[in-house]
Amino acid sequence: MKAEMSGLKNSTGEIRLFPENADDLWHLSHLVGPGDLVFATTFRTVDAPSDKIRPEKMEKRPVRLGIRVERVELHEYANRLRVSGTIEHGTDMGAHHTLNVEPGYEISVVKPWRTHELERIERAVKASVHGLVHVLAIEEGEATLFRMRQSGPEEVTTLVVGSGKGSDASSRPAFFEKIAEELSSLPGPLVIAGPGFVKDDLMQFLASRSPGLAERAIVVETRRTGAGAVQEVIGLGVLDRVAEDVQLGREVRAVEELVRRIAMDLPVAYGQGEVEKAIDYGAAEEVLVCDSLLRVDGVVRILDRAEHQKARVIVLSEYFEPGKQLLALGGIAALLRFRVR
Repeated sequence: MKAEMSGLKNSTGEIRLFPENADDLWHLSHLVGPGDLVFATTFRTVDAPSDKIRPEKMEKRPVRLGIRVERVELHEYANRLRVSGTIEHGTDMGAHHTLNVEPGYEISVVKPWRTHELERIERAVKASVHGLVHVLAIEEGEATLFRMRQSGPEEVTTLVVGSGKGSDASSRPAFFEKIAEELSSLPGPLVIAGPGFVKDDLMQFLASRSPGLAERAIVVETRRTGAGAVQEVIGLGVLDRVAEDVQLGREVRAVEELVRRIAMDLPVAYGQGEVEKAIDYGAAEEVLVCDSLLRVDGVVRILDRAEHQKARVIVLSEYFEPGKQLLALGGIAALLRFRVR
C-alpha cells in the first residue's frame, strides 16, 4: 500500500491510501468504518438537459464524492472492498452511494486516527516494498507451500511423491524435481522449514538446479511439520529478518506469553469485562484484540482508554492461529503490570 498524510493534527485528518493488492484491501476493511468520511473519484449518473420527449439512456460520468460511511464489506474472492454511505460532498448530496474499491483505486479517509490504525498503515506500506514471502513446510515425501499473507499463512498447494510419508530415498530426486518446478515461478523470499535433513537436501538440490531461487531461500529447523512448522517459523522471528514485517511474529509471541501467564497464574486478564476492569486500575501493559471486534462499541472504548494510558495495543487477525486462540478466550485480553482482584 502507498499512503500520503496531509498534516495530521493530534492524529486527526486526511490520509490518502492507494491499495495495491488483496492484503491492502484487507487492511482497508479494518481502517475504514462507520462514521468515517471517505473521498474518491467514482462514476455516477449525471442529469443533462434534453429536448427529446424520451431522453436517451442516462450517462455515467466520473465525479469526486465525499461519502459518510455506513457500511464496509470485504469481498475477498472478487478482490473488492465495498464502502457504502451517504453523499456529503459532491453531486446529489444526501443520496446513497457505494464505492467499489479495488487494487489501484485511490481513496482519502478523514477521521481521528487511533495509534493501532496508524501502525497498520505503516505495516502495509512497508510490506509493499518486499515480495510475498513463501514458506515450504517439508518432510520426507510431502511438502506444503504456504503464502504469507498479512492476515496469516495461506495454503497454496501440497506435493506428495510415491506413497507419501515414508517413501524411500530413491524417490527423492523426482520429489525434489516436482518441488523445484512448483517453486520456479515464485517471486520474493522463500523459507524451507521442517524437521530432519530433507530440507537441507532440498536446498542443495535447488542450489544446483535453480541457483537464483536458492539465493532467495533460507533453511529453518522446526520440530513440527505442515502449518505447525509455519507457526514455529513465525514465532522464531524468521519473517522479521526476511521481510521486515514483524506483526505476525508479534502475534505469535504475544499469545504464547498470554497462554504462559494463564497456565502459571501470573497477572493477566481476558474477556471484555476483565480487561476493562484491569484498565480501570491502570494495570494493562499490553492489550491483545481480534480484528473482528474493532467495530464493537464497547471494545473500541476499551482500546481508546488503553491507548490513553500508554498501553500497547496489538490487533490480531482472526484468520491466523493466534487470533483463533484469542477468540476462544473472548477475543480480547491484556498482559498486566500487576494483579487485579
